[in-house]
Amino acid sequence: MSDLTAPTGRERELRAAPRDDGTAPRALVLGATGYIGGRLTPRLLNAGYRVRVLARDAARARSFAWGDDVEIVEGEAQNADAVTRAMHDVDVVYYLVHSMGGGKDFDARDAEAAHAVADAAAASGVRRIVYLGGLHPDGAELSPHLRSRVQVGEILLASGVPTLVLQAGVVIGSGSASFEMIRHLTEVLPYMPAPRWVRNRIQPIAIRDVLHYLLGAARVDATVNAAVDIGGPDVLRYGQMMNGYALEAGLPQRAIAALPVLTPRLASLWVNLVTPVPRAIARPLVESLQNECVMKNRAIDDLIPGPEGGLMPYRRAVSLALGRVDADGVETSWQDAEVSGAPSDPLPSDPDWAGRTVFTDERTVHTSAPVAEVWRVIVGIGGQNGWYSSRFLWALRGIMDRVIGGVGLRRGRRSRTRVRPGDAVDFWRVEAVREPTADAEAGGLLRLRAEMRVPGAAWLELRAVPDATGTRYEQRAVFFPRGLTGRLYWLAVLPFHGFIFAGMAARITAAAESGAAGSAG
Repeated sequence: MSDLTAPTGRERELRAAPRDDGTAPRALVLGATGYIGGRLTPRLLNAGYRVRVLARDAARARSFAWGDDVEIVEGEAQNADAVTRAMHDVDVVYYLVHSMGGGKDFDARDAEAAHAVADAAAASGVRRIVYLGGLHPDGAELSPHLRSRVQVGEILLASGVPTLVLQAGVVIGSGSASFEMIRHLTEVLPYMPAPRWVRNRIQPIAIRDVLHYLLGAARVDATVNAAVDIGGPDVLRYGQMMNGYALEAGLPQRAIAALPVLTPRLASLWVNLVTPVPRAIARPLVESLQNECVMKNRAIDDLIPGPEGGLMPYRRAVSLALGRVDADGVETSWQDAEVSGAPSDPLPSDPDWAGRTVFTDERTVHTSAPVAEVWRVIVGIGGQNGWYSSRFLWALRGIMDRVIGGVGLRRGRRSRTRVRPGDAVDFWRVEAVREPTADAEAGGLLRLRAEMRVPGAAWLELRAVPDATGTRYEQRAVFFPRGLTGRLYWLAVLPFHGFIFAGMAARITAAAESGAAGSAG
């Protein structure tokens, strides 16, 4: 974990305080595979904690760089039995889960999870709960998502376990949904018609400072049971934040016009149209900006001193985030958040298909390029590299998906060159990755599960298999239709598969051969 940016967890004031018997304390992280949790977990390890994570998908948790260094309990926060198992012998619980894009009844699920965690923590003798909530004004009418986050904090504070609720507003860091929304709105639109909330005051905070406060929260005195605001040193209007981004990105200042007619719903549709952030995530982000989000006081300073050198100014946070994006060094991203309602079951093994309706499209191309070069192209598919066939048709399919409420093709990917299970790749989700090895006849495998809106379940498999003359590239699309609609859907797109999938196979192998020739030259 030596390549982590500050805070690394090794800072003296953030190191774990040993138990009374001298052993290292144990931290349980709920939401460890999310944007914040994926960054906090390795820093807790650096700080000297024994770390346990509760994860819906253990394989996804193991795919992180820290996956072999933590104990993984598989389950969901709403599952009282799983939470109770995870709480055994735990000193501090980090509660970092919420239903940002959770569909209907998200507030009931959030409350159910909070009660399960509160009850299990109290019964297990946990010494501290740390919850990352949302910055909000007192006495104002809050959006449903922000109201749910406040309710979760209240449930935890009433648990009988000392709880520290850290209430943060807009988080600025590479891969954060808030940063990506600002980034794409500013880059795409030279002139922006915007809702009235662009005039509201906001106190953004750098992801590094959020991590500093989260690490420090584990060491707060056991008598503290409170909700406190956290924020950076700058108080800005949203329009100022956009133009601050423009300055750091080398773009001209943007003209912004506040329009009274853009409701939160219309504004979220607008964000969905011009940024990669899908409507399900854009809506709660937009709604959270309806009120001014400014710290009410600096009570946090009496509990957790700020980082050495002070809190990070907004433009400095933007500059660092841009640097991480340019260097392909984004640790975690909003893109990898789970999509409500998307299929999550893995591809059944081939023998299990007996008696079921299944449609497939299989392609095989032999190439002189070495396996390593074909694999490099495969794991870089999507995002900026595209899909190696008709850009127009792929873009059209992405637009259609966004129109009907899906994530669309512009979600992109966290890294341009690396994938791990659970990563998002446009409107696919990485289900399995098997790196090719010299002694593996099966070669490398990348399996993607569709998260676009389709009447059924779909997967795309790409393989690089060594053979006597180079590499055998294998490509398979699998579709399990749902009812008559699913069958009609497959028949409707079948004419396009001939050149979309054939083009993919031909151009992926051609790109590998070109890369191999360039390396040899």
